[in-house]
Amino acid sequence: MTKFVRLIDMDRCMGCQACVAACYQENHYTPGSPWNEMIEYEIGTYPHVGKVFGTMGCMHCEDAPCQTVCDAIDVHAISKNEYGVVLVDYDKCIGCGYCDTVCPYNVPQLNKEVTSLYGEDKLSPLETIPQEQRHPTHHKKNNVMEKCTFCWHKLEQAINSNQIDKIGVDPQFTPSCDLVCPVEARFFGDLDDPDSEVSRQIGTKKATQLKKEYGTKPQVYYKLSGGDF
Repeated sequence: MTKFVRLIDMDRCMGCQACVAACYQENHYTPGSPWNEMIEYEIGTYPHVGKVFGTMGCMHCEDAPCQTVCDAIDVHAISKNEYGVVLVDYDKCIGCGYCDTVCPYNVPQLNKEVTSLYGEDKLSPLETIPQEQRHPTHHKKNNVMEKCTFCWHKLEQAINSNQIDKIGVDPQFTPSCDLVCPVEARFFGDLDDPDSEVSRQIGTKKATQLKKEYGTKPQVYYKLSGGDF
């Protein structure tokens, strides 16, 4: 089996937001409907205080409430594939927002209007690609729900070319947010592979999942020794 997970080391993260910018560029999300957000908060007691940084994106839950509610209203726009990646079908989504309502992490975002990344006078590399030639996760539409896809368009390339072992290692097959971190605070790969870096990191560090009490079984882990997130 293959199970893709992410580890974010909040002891290392310095809040530079390089991962946020990389996601913005790679996935062309609309400002105001982010796929990856930087969260920061203060820990300690004055005068011995400090700041902790970490990003919040889709947790790709094993038991995803967004998928459950979407199926319950007979829309079936949200699915979870065999690799553990939760995806939204933009052609089926009706923009009702129920998925956001039930998500403990408030991850799904309603993209009310698809806008140009750099403004109307300049197109990004993605925007120069004709819509019909883009990956389905980049077929943006107005008034549909969007969220992090683990850069499924990159993972799928590795899977289709029988190079799953290079996911999280080769830049071509690694989610862009994890790829650009200058302090190596992000790790991505196959949790079921004991030799993968992300599997070793989760095993050796104090890694935990957020809001475990909801029973969603997130596939994003956080490491923080100085407190809880």
